[in-house]
Amino acid sequence: MPAAVSAAAPTDDVTWGVRTATNEQGTERENFRYTVDPGAKVSDELIVTNHGEGTLMLDVYAADGYTTTTGQLDVLTRDDGNAAADEAGSDDASSDGAASDEAASDETGSVNVGAWLDPAVGQVRLAPGKSADIPFTLQVPDDATPGDYAGAILTSRTVTADEAGLDYETRSGIRVYLRVAGDLEPSLTVTDADVEYHQTLNPFGAGDATVTYMVRNDGNVRLAADQEVSVAGPFGWLAAQGTADGLPELLPGESWPVSVPVEGVVPLFWLGADIRLVAQLPDVAGATPGVAPVEAHTSGWAVPWLLIAVAVLLVGGVFLIVHRRRTRGQREDARVQAAVAKALAEREAAGTGAGATPDGAGAAAELAQAEPSRAESSEAELNEAESGKAGLAEAEPNQAEPTQAGPTPSGAVAP
Repeated sequence: MPAAVSAAAPTDDVTWGVRTATNEQGTERENFRYTVDPGAKVSDELIVTNHGEGTLMLDVYAADGYTTTTGQLDVLTRDDGNAAADEAGSDDASSDGAASDEAASDETGSVNVGAWLDPAVGQVRLAPGKSADIPFTLQVPDDATPGDYAGAILTSRTVTADEAGLDYETRSGIRVYLRVAGDLEPSLTVTDADVEYHQTLNPFGAGDATVTYMVRNDGNVRLAADQEVSVAGPFGWLAAQGTADGLPELLPGESWPVSVPVEGVVPLFWLGADIRLVAQLPDVAGATPGVAPVEAHTSGWAVPWLLIAVAVLLVGGVFLIVHRRRTRGQREDARVQAAVAKALAEREAAGTGAGATPDGAGAAAELAQAEPSRAESSEAELNEAESGKAGLAEAEPNQAEPTQAGPTPSGAVAP
C-alpha cells in the first residue's frame, strides 16, 4: 500500500516491512480478506520486520480506505481524524502522533474497518533485524450493513525534518477487505452525462468531441468496470469510437468523474453520445450477483461554423457577381434603348424630305456604335425608306409633264 504522508518524506525513511502471518486464515496472502456475518469476530496477525540499522518505535493503528483521484486505494490519515475531531469539538484526538492501546478510530475518523479493527498493541519497539507479530481482532457489529468495506492496518513513524521544520508521517501497512454477508446489491449508475464538440480549423475536416459523465457505485459491493463510449450524428450516422480507460474499483457510495476524448467526429449539427459500462465483480469468496451492463445516452450540438462561414462567403460572392452582371446588362439595355429612341425621334423630326438622309444616316451610325445588330436593322429600315422616297421622286416628274395639245401629224408618232 502506498505510504501516505502529511509532508514530502524521503523514501529511505521507510526502513521496515510488513506482511501477513501464516495461520488458519491463510498462507502467503497479499492482503487480509474476510467474508463474515454481522456480529462475527475475526482474529489475525501482522508481522513487522526492522530492516534498518537503528531501533524503531512504530505506532500501530487501523483506518478506513477510500479511492484516490488516481484510482488507487489509500486510507485516511491522522490529519483527517484530527480535522473530524476538531469539527466535532472533541479533545481526544492525538496531536503528537503517538498511538495507545485504545482503538485508534478517533485519530483517523474511521467508521467501519478502521473502527472495527483493534490491534493488540498501539506501539511496537523493534531492534535492527528483528521482527514482531502483532495480533489484532476484527469485530463486526451486529447491525453492520451487508456489503463490501475496505481499510488497512498500519505501522507508522513520525519524523521531524530539521531543515523544513515540519513533522511528517511515514507509513507502511496491509489492506483489509471485508465483506459482510447478507443481501448484496451491486449497482452502478451514470449521471451528469454531456457531450461537447470541438471545431477543427479545417472547415471541411472532422473535429473532436469530449464525453463527460459521473459514475457512482450506489450498491453495496465494490465494483470496477470496462467502459465503451461512441459518438454519432443523427440516426447513428458516421459513428466514432472513444478511448475510455477502465473504471477503477469503487467502494460503495463512491463516485468517479469520467472524461473520454473522441476523435474524428463529423459535425452533422447534432451529436449523440452512447455510454456503456460492463461491471467487473471483485474476487471475493462466495457468490456475487451479476450486474447487467449500464447504458446512458446524451446529445448536444455540433455546428460546423467554419464550413457555414465559407459557404456564406461563396454564396455571397456568386450573388455579387450575378448582380453586377445583371446591373451592367440593364445599363447597356437602357443605353441602347435611349439611342434607338433618339434615332427615331430625329427621323420623325426630319420629315420625309431628302434632306433627312444625312440625319438618318447619322442616327444609323450612332445605332451601329451602340449595338451592331440593332443599328444594322435601323439602317436597313432607313435605306428602305429613302429608296422609296427616291422612287417617288422619279415618278412625280413623269406625272407632272403636261400632255401636248394639238393634233398629231398624220403618220407621226407621239414621243
